Amino acid sequence: MINRLLPLLVFVALAGLLAFGIHWNKHHEMTEVPSPLIGKPAPEFTLPLLYDSTKTVSRKDLLGKPYLLNVFGSWCPTCQYEHPILTAQIKPLGIKLIGLDWKDQPENAKHWIAQFGNPYDAVITDEDGRAGIDFGVYMAPETFLVDAQGMIRYKRIGMFTPELVKDELMPKIAELSKAAP
Repeated sequence: MINRLLPLLVFVALAGLLAFGIHWNKHHEMTEVPSPLIGKPAPEFTLPLLYDSTKTVSRKDLLGKPYLLNVFGSWCPTCQYEHPILTAQIKPLGIKLIGLDWKDQPENAKHWIAQFGNPYDAVITDEDGRAGIDFGVYMAPETFLVDAQGMIRYKRIGMFTPELVKDELMPKIAELSKAAP
C-alpha cells in the first residue's frame, strides 16, 4: 500500500514546492536581495582607468560628491539593454557616473563602449573581479549609489528601467541632496 502511495506523495510534495515558488516569485523580485553594504562605507579599491591603465581611481578619489558605480561587462547582454537608459535618463541627473568594467578584457570593453557610446565620467577595470567581490557583486549589471562621504546608500541588482529611475533612483538621489551640508 505504501509503495503505491509513495509516488503520489512525492508528486504532491513537488507540486506544493512549485506552487510556493511561483507564489513567492510573484511577490519577491530577484533584484530585491538586500545588501549588507547599505549604510556602510564602500569597500576600498584602487583600479586602473580603462583608457589609461597607468592611472588609477580609488575610493578616496571619489569622496566629496555622490556618485553611481555601474557594474557592467561587454559579455553582459542585459548591460546592452540598460546602456541607453544610462545615457538618456541617468546621465542627465547630474550625478557622477563611474563604470566598473567587471571580469572583462579591457579591449573588449573599449570596443563595446565604442559601439554603444560612453555615458560614464570614468571607466575603471576590475579584470580579475576582486573589487566586485568586495562590493558583493554576483551579476551584471549592478549599480551602487554612494554618498559624498563614501557610504553606500542604494544598490540595484539588474538593469534600470525608466520606471526604476523615476521611482527608486531619483528619490534616493534627492535624499542625498537634502542631507548634504
